[in-house]
Amino acid sequence: MSAGHFLTEFISSSPEETMALGERIARFLHQGSIVALRGGLGAGKTYLTKGIARGLGVSEEVTSPTYTIISEYEGNLPFYHIDAYRLQGDDDFSALGGEEILYGAGVSVIEWSERISIPEYAIIVELEIRESNHRKILIRNLER
Repeated sequence: MSAGHFLTEFISSSPEETMALGERIARFLHQGSIVALRGGLGAGKTYLTKGIARGLGVSEEVTSPTYTIISEYEGNLPFYHIDAYRLQGDDDFSALGGEEILYGAGVSVIEWSERISIPEYAIIVELEIRESNHRKILIRNLER
């Protein structure tokens, strides 16, 4: 890990705890923040996203944008929920206007972020299913 990178680990025992962690993460976010989520199916990416959205003042129900790919919500800042699962790479993302969103005035949360290029300063969150339905959640770069 290079200098300036910060790593924090959490264990979540329920969807509610994962959402509460998302609300805590939201306190560190600002205009232009990017949160890149990584983890398998059912790891808790959407629950974490719902918590971040709630922490940013989004009152609308946040749902998985798998088929729309990018969903926009109103909150304290524009909030973009991106699901890159069906994208074939950066060209697909660019065709959807992805760069304008990432480098715009809002906060972006990207599920399946490993499928596209993201800036170095993005907050990386890795979610892993553990025994007894717990989730191990690793967060890098949250201090930015």
